[in-house]
Amino acid sequence: MSNLNPVRTPCIGVCSTGIGDAVCRGCKRFTHEVIDWNGYSQAQKQAIDARLDRFLAMCVGNKLRIVDQKLLDWQLSVQKIRHQPHHDPYCHLFALLKAGANQISAPEQYGFEVLPSCRGLTLVALRDQIDEEFWVLSTAHYDRYIATGDLFADEPARDVSP
Repeated sequence: MSNLNPVRTPCIGVCSTGIGDAVCRGCKRFTHEVIDWNGYSQAQKQAIDARLDRFLAMCVGNKLRIVDQKLLDWQLSVQKIRHQPHHDPYCHLFALLKAGANQISAPEQYGFEVLPSCRGLTLVALRDQIDEEFWVLSTAHYDRYIATGDLFADEPARDVSP
């Protein structure tokens, strides 16, 4: 993504950080990222955006597979589904599910398929599972790398000279 393109806030208007969540259930940003967003540089915003993109794409890819990218793109256009063009196509697929999982009866007509391990679930249930897994992954990342502070603060300095 070019530095000339400003990163839009990932906020979806369902913030749970105000009620004590360290990771927003809506956009999956950390509390401090929600609070400080407007003060961040474009590079900082891009780093957050890239993390969210990777995490969501991984969660979607664990349950669904894009089989026809052109068909998916066409459906996104025809259905007027808002999505970030620079994001992973699996994030685009999630945008489609958020907009109309309950209206899709034939995923192949939208350019994707449900992986065998998830075929017994409705697309609504899959969408909700993906969203929950995205939040769990973001929370685990927060707990491991943010909430712990400096992971190596108590360790003695290591001599790395040859």
